[in-house]
Amino acid sequence: MRLRKACLLVLLLAMAQLLVAANAGGADEDSSDTENAIEDEDEEEEEEDDEEEDLEVKEENGVLVLNDANFDNFVADKDTVLLEFYAPWCGHCKQFAPEYEKIARTLKDNDPPIAVAKVDATSASMLASRFDVSGYPTIKILKKGQAVDYEGSRTQEEIVAKVKEISQPNWTPPPEVTLVLTKDNFDEVVSDADIILVEFYAPCFLLAGVDTARNLLLSTRRPPRSSASVLPQSLWPKSMPLQRQNWPRGIVDYMIEQSGPPSKEILTLKQVQEFLKDGDDVIIIGVFQGDSDPAYQQYQDAANNLREDYKFHHTFSTEIAKFLKVSLGKLVVMQPEKFQSKYEPRSRVMDVQGSTEASAIKEHVLKHALPLVGHRKTTNEAKRYTKRPLVVVYYSVDFSFDYRAATQFWRNKVLEVAKDFPEYTFAIADEEDYVTEVKDLGLSESGEDVNAAILDENGKKFAMEPEEFDSDTLREFVTAFKKGKLKPVVKSQPVPKNKGPVKVVVGKTFDAIVMDPKKDVLIEFYAPWCGHCKQLEPVYTSLAKKYKGQKNLVIAKMDATANDITSEHYKVEGFPTIYFAPSGDKKNPIKFEGGDRDLEHLSKFIDEHATKWSRTKEEL
Repeated sequence: MRLRKACLLVLLLAMAQLLVAANAGGADEDSSDTENAIEDEDEEEEEEDDEEEDLEVKEENGVLVLNDANFDNFVADKDTVLLEFYAPWCGHCKQFAPEYEKIARTLKDNDPPIAVAKVDATSASMLASRFDVSGYPTIKILKKGQAVDYEGSRTQEEIVAKVKEISQPNWTPPPEVTLVLTKDNFDEVVSDADIILVEFYAPCFLLAGVDTARNLLLSTRRPPRSSASVLPQSLWPKSMPLQRQNWPRGIVDYMIEQSGPPSKEILTLKQVQEFLKDGDDVIIIGVFQGDSDPAYQQYQDAANNLREDYKFHHTFSTEIAKFLKVSLGKLVVMQPEKFQSKYEPRSRVMDVQGSTEASAIKEHVLKHALPLVGHRKTTNEAKRYTKRPLVVVYYSVDFSFDYRAATQFWRNKVLEVAKDFPEYTFAIADEEDYVTEVKDLGLSESGEDVNAAILDENGKKFAMEPEEFDSDTLREFVTAFKKGKLKPVVKSQPVPKNKGPVKVVVGKTFDAIVMDPKKDVLIEFYAPWCGHCKQLEPVYTSLAKKYKGQKNLVIAKMDATANDITSEHYKVEGFPTIYFAPSGDKKNPIKFEGGDRDLEHLSKFIDEHATKWSRTKEEL
């Protein structure tokens, strides 16, 4: 009996413990729910605080701090605001900061006060894009919300003066110095200008711009891509404008140079001797009787056509003529001493008379401008080496005093081979200038000090097997190329499976897909970073779906930055570039240009050029 009571008591105690535990668990759940709710409220409050903090305009040493969130609200009711776009890591910005703070204090005391603000362009990306910020610091003055570029010196005196000028109630923007050219005024403006700088752009002395998107007629007459061209009146309309510029010396200096005569006079023999001893480029000298000599006038015309690519000189000195071993009325083309060799004449001479055509002078210069083995560079001179086949030898090319002997040692090895292959162009190139090219050739890890390659007329590249370089190995390599025994190097991404409507082409499959003689191919060459390409992508996919029933038509695309185009007939100078490669005529592709890149115009382009159609199920 006592045992039974004891057991019952233990059981009751155990049940009581379970009830307590259960109640405690429920309390824990209630507590957890409460805590979660409080945390959610805290997070919402933090987010609201963050938003309020972003909208709040803070001040640092008198300068207001603006961002993407608070900018528009702040400037909405301001007549004038001084803005600095900066980057936290920019050294120039750090140096300018104390001066900018002085400016802020000065303008704060103005009557009325003028707001001075700064924007971190690395975090306020929307504002940086909106105001076309491309460098740091960038200073702009807002006048009733409209940005005015500040282009003066970064000093308190000049900036304050400019801001106060713009803040005046009667201030108006200066007249536009850039003329907008259209098909209606293009000929008239250009004809009236002695020299004009024209920028062809898509949606300047006389500076002008042409919107080629709205003036298609002009874009067919002039370079239809974003470019800056100089059009001396004497070149217009007889020839195409000069080529696009990289403006290494600045636009103003360049325009001043272009406005002068195309050939510069040499007055002393010492000048010629310096060209020969220290020169780095071809020497072109016309020797004439005087500036009224008809031959001299013809020479000037020819020089005008080539001034973009070559430096022309002339002389009326009999002393210089004697040194050059020519009589008056001659054109002399020769190389500086570093590029002369025993395998080629010291100079190339041409008779120039009043009846000599400028085209003949031009032809003579172009034919002899390159030495037997020249120096291929990445500068403006690179365009001289567009002729193919081109044999390039890469090593550390340096013609400075300390390294000239080593540079010439290897160049002499190349000369010994080049003399026997006059049909090819030979050049040396500094491997540091052509890092990407060397890498694409598979030679960056060759382990050799000197490497060689051949670039042929079809856009194909051939790399010499890494081995100790000398004249014999180079000769064997060039001979093997001439006999067609070399396999080209093709830069290519991995071959894709191609399950989507748009067939992806890579370097290794270009010939098999695009150059397939049995099929029509529409090929888009794009760049992954190209905004226009990204906009085109959904349209291009819809296009492929529309024509998926056409078994003889391939809609394809290729990343032209990661793959080699193994045919010279498909030139890509911008992105996206679209070609239609008709069956049976792959060497004559048709480029899509002039129309909108939408479904309607692309479909029309295909319908106009398709050579083979297959009937769809609906038609059957």
